Amino acid sequence: MKIVTVLGARPQFIKAAALSRCLKEKQKFQEVIVHTGQHFDANMSDVFFKELDIPMPSYNLNIHSLSHGAMTGQMLSGVEEIIVKEKPDYVLVYGDTNSTLAGALAAKKMKINVVHVEAGLRSFNMAMPEEINRILTDRISDLLCCPTDAAVRNLLNEGFANFSTTIVKTGDVMQDAALYYAARVNVKAEL
Repeated sequence: MKIVTVLGARPQFIKAAALSRCLKEKQKFQEVIVHTGQHFDANMSDVFFKELDIPMPSYNLNIHSLSHGAMTGQMLSGVEEIIVKEKPDYVLVYGDTNSTLAGALAAKKMKINVVHVEAGLRSFNMAMPEEINRILTDRISDLLCCPTDAAVRNLLNEGFANFSTTIVKTGDVMQDAALYYAARVNVKAEL
C-alpha cells in the first residue's frame, strides 16, 4: 500500500518521525515523503530528517515566502503532480499548516483517501489561518486521527457523525515522538 505523506513545517517533521517509523516496521506500506518547503532553511528542516531518522523526502517543492493563497495554490499544484506520478492509496497530512490543506485538497480532488493526523483540534478563532486549515482539512478527510477526547467531541459537535468519515482517537503523536527520543537520549547517555 502506497502512502504519500505531505510535510512542510518543523512540528510536522517531529510527528512524522513517529508514524513513519511505524509504517516502515509494518513493511506492507511504501511511504513517499513530500516536503513542500514551507520551512525551507536547512536548519529548519534537513536537520530534523537526519536527527529524527526520518527518510529524506522523495520530493521537495521548495515553496516558501509567499502569501497564504499563493503558497497554498502552488503546493496544491505540486502535490497534484506527485499524486499523478505516484498513484498512492492514501495521502497523509499532519496538523494545520498550508501544506496540510494543500495536500488534503490535492488528494480529495483526485479521489485519493485523506488521512488527517491531529484532526479535531480547535482554537475557535477563525482569525487564525491555521484554524481555517484545520476545519477545511477535517471536512474533506476520510480518516480523522484525533489526539484527544476533546478533539473527537469537537468533530461530533460539528456533525461529523453524519458524514462518511471515520473518526479514531489515536493519541498524541508528538507525545509518542517525545517518549521515543527521550529513551534514545538516555541510551546514548549511558554509552
